[in-house]
Amino acid sequence: MDAQLITRFKNVGPDGSILELVVWRVPKPVPPAKHAYKYRAVYVVNGERVVGFANERGKGDHCHLDGKERPYGFTTVEQLVEDFIAAVAARRAT
Repeated sequence: MDAQLITRFKNVGPDGSILELVVWRVPKPVPPAKHAYKYRAVYVVNGERVVGFANERGKGDHCHLDGKERPYGFTTVEQLVEDFIAAVAARRAT
């Protein structure tokens, strides 16, 4: 089985901000992750990443919030979307 696109969304706001989310189901987990998904989600303002969620080979599931990288506890695609939306909303409110 090849990677299967689950969802792809990209929006460019009137202020030039970018909101993008891409999720694939992959045939094998991306080490050190144990789940069968590869994903990236990013919110960019003025060319700077404000929020980012991703999993990478060697790094695993992690997020970038307020300029810091932290581990992220991936559970489901639905929860990833909710966590990403909440993180973006929190930063838009400031």
